[in-house]
Amino acid sequence: MPGVEIDRSTLWKKARQDKHGNIPDPKVAEKAKLIDELQQQVAEGSLSITGSNDVLTLALGPEHPGRVRGVGAGISPRQFFNLPRPQRVKFADQLKESVRIVLQEETKKMEARTKQLVEAEREHLLSQLSHLIPNFDPSMLKPKTSPCQNQGLQQSPKNPMSDKASCSGAEVRSLHLEDDTARNGEQQEQTNKDEGKEEDTNVEEKKEEKQDEEHDEEGKIMTFNIEKEVFGADRSTFVLHEDITQFSGMEEIGATVVAVYMRCLYDLLREANMCSMVGFIDPAQVSANAGSLTDRSRIVASRLQKTDGEQIFMMPYNPGRHWVLLIVRAKRETVYFLDPLPRNCVVDEEGKNIVNSALKIYNSHIGRPGRKAPIWKTLPGTPKQPSSVECGYYVMRFMRDIIMDPSLEFEKKFAKGKDQAPYPQAAIDEVRKEWAEFVCLHMD
Repeated sequence: MPGVEIDRSTLWKKARQDKHGNIPDPKVAEKAKLIDELQQQVAEGSLSITGSNDVLTLALGPEHPGRVRGVGAGISPRQFFNLPRPQRVKFADQLKESVRIVLQEETKKMEARTKQLVEAEREHLLSQLSHLIPNFDPSMLKPKTSPCQNQGLQQSPKNPMSDKASCSGAEVRSLHLEDDTARNGEQQEQTNKDEGKEEDTNVEEKKEEKQDEEHDEEGKIMTFNIEKEVFGADRSTFVLHEDITQFSGMEEIGATVVAVYMRCLYDLLREANMCSMVGFIDPAQVSANAGSLTDRSRIVASRLQKTDGEQIFMMPYNPGRHWVLLIVRAKRETVYFLDPLPRNCVVDEEGKNIVNSALKIYNSHIGRPGRKAPIWKTLPGTPKQPSSVECGYYVMRFMRDIIMDPSLEFEKKFAKGKDQAPYPQAAIDEVRKEWAEFVCLHMD
């Protein structure tokens, strides 16, 4: 009804109708019929209404003190009836136009500020990595175009891949919280049905949201678009300033860092024509708190179904405090367990259930009865981390070592019976250097 102010008697009727447009209560239906008759009289000019003596008042009786029927909570008769209708509509339109102009100006300022921040953050990142990662030479880096690149900083609704994990027993934040307001700076708007108060409140809230978004942009480094070929579905994530700081300082890392390195390894697989031999499963979608066990099993099964069965799938998994690597060979119904923690050969029960359920779904998909239970093999011969924060780096190095051997004989390599010594620091630094170069090369 463009250009027409809807009478509150119409709102009162609509609020009492069911989904079919009927009013179940007979007494209420009688009042609605009376409202229709009064509205018809007003339209014909046989009935004149003014101020508080409108159609709804004539049908239901005078208003009670402190509220007005049909217009929502928080509106008093003085507020509603004492302000002339044309003035109220005009005021609302003016306020909306003011909000629109303010938002336009703030958007222009934020875009200009973002360009400056991108360049400043890039220089800061290169400086950090140069000092903290051995043999890292930022002068060797030149921007290039890549299918992975998604230029510019973007405001993402949430980043389910940004949580840290160590083996120290500290609490780990949820990998896939739907309500991710602390990460993204979002403030949920509170509904306020007071017409005048709502508009004023919205102006302040929008200004605060702009400030929050601008503050969050300062913490972001870049947004990655990880192609469908890597994890089976297009995936967007962003690297935060804290990710860079913690990675550079050899601190605990989260699924963002691991996933971005898996994207880096995908380039190596492509160059070696090994994409049909090795696949990846997104660590952010299968680790603890990423969803229900059923949902995570289906994600794994979906990846397994997109292969002839000979391909192995590497699945970094975090049960809550520690990174491990699971390698799934669907055709043989075999799962390999690689743990960088010394003297730890216990597979997380939830992770085991996720993969076992996924293999059952896979068997059903290809019409194979399958084993009673998949075979799980622990490979105890992996190098072991020296302290409580290197598990993520070691899992990244495990994956690199495996794909650098075209024969994929990782089972023989890591099957030694005794715990191995830690990786040489140079081996871990090589992974860190590759990750840093990949990130820098794909920055806008």
